[in-house]
Formats: sequence, structure tokens, C-alpha cells
Amino acid sequence: MEIDKVLEKLHIEELNAMQQAACKAILGTGDDVVILSPTGSGKTLAYLLPTAHLVDETSAQVQVLVVVPGRELALQSGNVLKSMACGVKSVSCYGGRPAMDEHRTLRQVMPQVVFGTPGRLNDHLQKGNISPYGVRMLVIDEFDKCLEMGFHDEMARLVHRLPGLQRRVLLSATDAAEIPHFISLDSARRLDFLVDEEQIPSRVTIYEVRSAMKDKLEELSRLLRSFGSSSSIVFLNYRDGVERTSEYLRREGFSVSHFHGGLEQKQREDSLYKFSNGSANVLVSTDLASRGLDIPDVDNIVHYHLPLGEDGYIHRVGRTARWKASGRTFFVLGPTEQLPDFIEGDIESYEMPVELPPPSEPRMATIYIGKGKKDKISRGDIVGFLCKKGGLASDEIGRIDVNDRYAYAAIAKARLNELLENVRGEKIKGIKTVVELVK
Repeated sequence: MEIDKVLEKLHIEELNAMQQAACKAILGTGDDVVILSPTGSGKTLAYLLPTAHLVDETSAQVQVLVVVPGRELALQSGNVLKSMACGVKSVSCYGGRPAMDEHRTLRQVMPQVVFGTPGRLNDHLQKGNISPYGVRMLVIDEFDKCLEMGFHDEMARLVHRLPGLQRRVLLSATDAAEIPHFISLDSARRLDFLVDEEQIPSRVTIYEVRSAMKDKLEELSRLLRSFGSSSSIVFLNYRDGVERTSEYLRREGFSVSHFHGGLEQKQREDSLYKFSNGSANVLVSTDLASRGLDIPDVDNIVHYHLPLGEDGYIHRVGRTARWKASGRTFFVLGPTEQLPDFIEGDIESYEMPVELPPPSEPRMATIYIGKGKKDKISRGDIVGFLCKKGGLASDEIGRIDVNDRYAYAAIAKARLNELLENVRGEKIKGIKTVVELVK
């Protein structure tokens, strides 16, 4: 695999300093590596580029295990590797779905890299679904988050099940967690790109918004209306708060997705997909959305509930101003609330416009198509179907994700009703299918 060609495919002109250092350490030495770098700095690509280069894509053995704290990061990381189109095959494994389905996928794909949560990887190793003998590298992404979530024992068991393990790569956006003893990183190369004097990037402007009422929902609505059509994540600390707030905003006319750990996986997937493809302007979430998600172009981070600690604050704000973009973060404070001592930097008072527009309509809408990869349907087939049968222009089609049995597509919302009428009863590649709006 030639890294320059991969970067060209990804339309990346140059790696940042952290990514260059990671590639040099992983490719140029045989050492273990610890990479500390802020959220949004491109750590996934930083380890995948050199790791994929080291993998023997002609082998049917699993050579690299990537441990992640949750399902979303497993899927996101797998998608990054697929986008590299470098010939390295991967599978993502996580709880909440039958392990037998994953076993079948592992047998069919014969991946060289497996992304997964600690418990599910242990399960596959124990059952022999993944052979431990070819695994030479272990990557633990967001290792501090893995420890916070109580995966210490699971990760220890995982390491002990890998007799041929030669290298370890650990990545984190914070340096708070002590590296556990079972990792054995006595001679690791430490790449520290955390900036001590800068808590969050200077590209982020911090605002304070005061609510005269203890119940701050009305002020939140006014704030979001002032943003127009820009994208915003509203963070709360509890699931019931997410449900209550998102329901209130929907009644007010906002296009909202909501996200927390109590939702079914399909609900979480739908919510994230609608927000990330522009079919919803607002995502209301617990801190579950503060890490490990690939959500581009978030303009505003709103703290409806104050973050519980400095690390939580850093990860929340890390959802905006990613790479070189700028962003804004807002604290909505009730009559008795004060900013925590750990909030650093200049804090401006947000001047709310006197005249506020109604909630902005999202630019896109998400449709469900009831056929997928198992039906031999590709992204190109869907684009052709939407253009020829649906009457859309190519620039009216956004992100398309094709799953095994169904697909999602983002289309211009202004054309939604016309499209649904045009494709009613039509076939895609000669197959009748359901096409409907994802609500």
C-alpha cells in the first residue's frame, strides 16, 4: 500500500504534524506507541495509514485487533479503512447483535483487521471465531474511555489471549488515565500533541447565555433559532433530559435527532445518520456523542447541562472546530448556575437578536430504500435510480450508505414529495423495493 496514493484518494494534501509523527513511529520502528492528541485531530487516520501499510493483504489471517469503547467508533473506524481503498479487509464487531451473524461475516470476509469492543472481541477469540495466532498488533483507541467504561478486566483478558502479540498502539485525547500494567509499555514511544496551555482550540469562541427561568427550554429554543440553519449539538447529562428536551424542540418546530445509550441500536443509527447528512439541524444527546463519532461540520456546541468535569468539557467541544475549522460553544445558565472553575479562556456574553426567525428547515431529507448489498445494489445503482426514475440532479443527492438489506440516501428536502411520487412502484435493477421517508 502506498500512503501517498491513499491520501490522494482521500483528497488530503498533507498530514498534520501528529499524523506524520505517528506514521514515522509506527513504520520506522518496532516500538510500542502512545499517541496523545486532541479530539478531532485525525487520530484514526494517524494509526490506520501505517497499520494498513504493515498488513499483508494476501493473508486470510487476522493480523490487527483494534479495541474501541463502543459500536459507533467501531463502525466509523471501519468506514475510514474502507475509504482508503487499500486492499485491506476489515470487520466491525460489537454487542447488541447476534455473535453468530458476525461469525458468518468473519468467515466470508476473512479480514486482516478487526475493530471491536473488548467484550465482543473476547467472545470471538474464546469461541475460535478469530484466531489469536496471527495477531501481531493491538490498537486501543480511546484507551482512557475504555478504562472509564470499566473495560480494564476485559482488555487484560484480551491481551493474555494473544500469544503472538508484538506491538501495541494506544490513542487518547486526554492524558488523565494511567496506562494499565497489562499493556506493558515500558519502552513505548510517547507522542504527546496535547497543548498544555490551550484547553480547547483558539478557533472556538466561548459564549454565555443567561436564562431568567430555572427551566431553560425557552431560552434554548431562542438560542437555536438565532443559529439559523447551522448545525448544533445540545449536550445534557441524563437520558430523560435528552428525551424531554428533544420532544420540546420538535413541538417548537425544530428538526431534531436525539441520541443516548438507552436507545435501540437502529434508533441510534437513524438519529446519527440524519444529523450527519444534514436531514436534522440539531442533535440532542448525552455525552455519548462527545467521542468516537464521525460527525462533520458541527458549527455550535450547546451545554444545556454543565459538563461534569474538564475532560467531558474538552470532548464535547471537540465535536466542533475539527481539523482547521472554527466553531462556537455556548453555556445556557439558569438563575443560580455558575460556570465551573475548569472553564478557561475568554467568555463572551451572547447577544440574542431581538427579532428571531422560526426554526430553520434542514436542507436534506433521508429516505430508506429497502434493498442493499445482499440484493447486489451498489451506491452507483442508487444514484442512477434517484436520477433516472426519481428525476433528481446529481447535486440534489447527498450521502448514501448501503447496508446488507437496505440503504439510506440523503436528498434535497425540497424535492422529497416529487421524488417519492416519481419512484412509487418503480424498480431498482429490476427489483421492486420500498422507498420511504425516514422520520
